[in-house]
Amino acid sequence: MAARDALMAGIAKQLGHPRGVGGQVVALALNRGNRSLVGAAVAELHAGRDAMLADIGFGGGGGLKLLLDNVGRAGCVHGVEVSGTMVARASRRYPRDIASGRLVLHNGSITRLPFADGALDGVVTVNTLYSVSDLTQACRELSRVAAPAAHIVVGVGDPDTMATLPFTRHGFRLRPIPEVIDALRGAGLAVQHRRASDKMGAPHLLIGTPKAT
Repeated sequence: MAARDALMAGIAKQLGHPRGVGGQVVALALNRGNRSLVGAAVAELHAGRDAMLADIGFGGGGGLKLLLDNVGRAGCVHGVEVSGTMVARASRRYPRDIASGRLVLHNGSITRLPFADGALDGVVTVNTLYSVSDLTQACRELSRVAAPAAHIVVGVGDPDTMATLPFTRHGFRLRPIPEVIDALRGAGLAVQHRRASDKMGAPHLLIGTPKAT
């Protein structure tokens, strides 16, 4: 049991902050496991071809490709990731888009985003809040960087479903969905809530838009 707990703790640590060779393996798992949820989140952006979009906590980088496919030559995609291993991986995966200026990568955190106020036309962040200690600050930052007509799409696994996974016992913050909605609203966003699919225990999509002032 101790060995299994140690293994699950290691997996949890890598999921929250992928590093080294293990992080490369985690990146592949993240791209497979998050593909449908990231796709559903990107679809909710409804962004124009000249939009400035961001994937916060892009992990394996699959969402960056979807966002790049949604913007034209005049658009730009930003990726923000706390893991230097994942930033380096994305740099190797998308060299042409980086060279052309269509993709800009940042080593940073959701609680301190590297953007000016109102800079982004759309934001997705999927399965990132489990590792965030200050939910209020994270939501304030998402709201701060959003342009007036922006969509901010937060993808969150169903807490009850996530609680059945053995690695989530090791440091994962499985917040009730109403708590996350309240934090987004408290940051000045109007929020729509829907499931990512009709499957039992499907992840949640929280779509925020800045409230008119």
